Amino acid sequence: MKKDDFKVHPAVLDLKSDMEKGKVTRREFIRYSSLLGLSAAAAASMAGFPWSGAAWSASVKRGGKLKIAAPVHKVTHPAQFSWIAPSNQLRQIAEYLTYTDGDNVTHPYLLENWTASDDLKTWTLNLRKGVKFNNGDSFTADDVVFTMNQWLDESVGSSMLGMIGDYIDQTGIEKVSDHQVKLHLKRAEIGIPEHLFHYPALVLNHRTFEGDFIKAPHGTGPYLLESYREGEQCVIKRRKDYWKTGADGKNLPYLDETVFIDMGTEMAPMIAAIQSGDIDIIDFSDISATEAYQALKDDKNVNVSPSTTNQTRVLRMRVDLKPWTDNRVRTALKLCQHREKILALAYFGQGVQGQDVHVSPKHPEYCPIDTPKYNPEKAKQLLKEAGYPNGVNVDLAVGSGWKEIVRYAEILKEDAAPAGFKINIKTMPNSQYWEKWTEVALGITTWAHRPIGTMVLNLGYTADEDGKPAAWNETRWVDKEFSELLSRANGTLDIDKRRKIFCKLEKIQQDRGSIGNAFWINVWTITRKRVQGVKAHPSLYLKLDDAWVNA
Repeated sequence: MKKDDFKVHPAVLDLKSDMEKGKVTRREFIRYSSLLGLSAAAAASMAGFPWSGAAWSASVKRGGKLKIAAPVHKVTHPAQFSWIAPSNQLRQIAEYLTYTDGDNVTHPYLLENWTASDDLKTWTLNLRKGVKFNNGDSFTADDVVFTMNQWLDESVGSSMLGMIGDYIDQTGIEKVSDHQVKLHLKRAEIGIPEHLFHYPALVLNHRTFEGDFIKAPHGTGPYLLESYREGEQCVIKRRKDYWKTGADGKNLPYLDETVFIDMGTEMAPMIAAIQSGDIDIIDFSDISATEAYQALKDDKNVNVSPSTTNQTRVLRMRVDLKPWTDNRVRTALKLCQHREKILALAYFGQGVQGQDVHVSPKHPEYCPIDTPKYNPEKAKQLLKEAGYPNGVNVDLAVGSGWKEIVRYAEILKEDAAPAGFKINIKTMPNSQYWEKWTEVALGITTWAHRPIGTMVLNLGYTADEDGKPAAWNETRWVDKEFSELLSRANGTLDIDKRRKIFCKLEKIQQDRGSIGNAFWINVWTITRKRVQGVKAHPSLYLKLDDAWVNA
């Protein structure tokens, strides 16, 4: 593709006009213009922001070893990931087509750039040339087509299918040349570049991948997999021929080695280990950070970097299992959430209250909606109307490693008792919860940060063309009106129009949906001060290609 062939999407000019009229912020302009293929630097320039392409101005040091406390899960197919920790380990070996940074701006990664047609139905992905897998194979369009076909293969069971399957199928992926792929969508979609950075979206080597990445760990990333022992540790070592160069002009990465050590889910040993210097980082992507935040926020040897997020803990009810088939029962339980109390006692007030919708006030499409009040009297009446005049006994499944989730459950149990709910809390190790998280009748699931509201709604609350709930639709809730509105929102670029659709989506989910959420959380990236170049990310993703350590 010639440089002159790249055309600015006409919607960028509309966005610029909206920005000048005050209808969108400069950050929103940069974000959406980047999705439409404009480089972040060009978008920032149009918005009047200074932009520096240099990652680090400091004199970096090469060599050294990093030690990270993190769960080391059983891993086979990356597209099947339903937790972030293994992606944080394998993203150092394999990579994504795009990268969404801590400010929610999406950049090319294994892509050189991309363009979208005026109607947002045809996306041209231009691949970076000269990139090789760590076994010497060249990265080409065949790898992209193969990887995307894996996402869309029902037998794989990837959450990617639930997110992208309603707008593209395998026939819509076209290899144009060795370094260009076109996506022909069934409907308009603005979120393509962000979807390509969903954490199960690691690009695979089509020549060697046969379903188990650990057996053939061939990626384009900066590290090689030295060893992987489930429940113990993952060791990665520096690759010498990685395609990116660092601030010193030499090939990244700077580090010689990184070790991910499984220390279980008890936080006290990890806190002690980072205080003593036995570890450098705690990976909080799948474990609770609240204890560590409290213990380490004033430690002079530790950096505690906060991020505001669209991450939440979802009180989810299976609508195909009694008593949750009845919306009156679901509504009754949601009314038993004393949100201010739950946020204060479970998460030290470090977040904002939720409204029983899976759209955060920080999502760009968010439509302000009233926060339901704690009302056990109304809840009791609803249970009576639903045929439970003497109350109802329910089991609530939670992972014991998420302290704030356990506390959430304990507070809910206490506050729901006056309404007639007799809640039996079933605690289990996080790993056991993840084995059955889509199967339990009532549970509290941690949902990671997603930069746009449509992304999470497509993942968790949709079905395929045959009405089968998506892989991550843990509640089995499918609402025809909701699905139709969501489909419209996916293809609506104008932020005002998109937000108006979200007003309806949020109201439907609040009134007849399958979830409660008491709060949205802040997160923290916690490292020893000798660690440099590890940037805070709202999804708690670790990107270690340009990380380095002082002696």
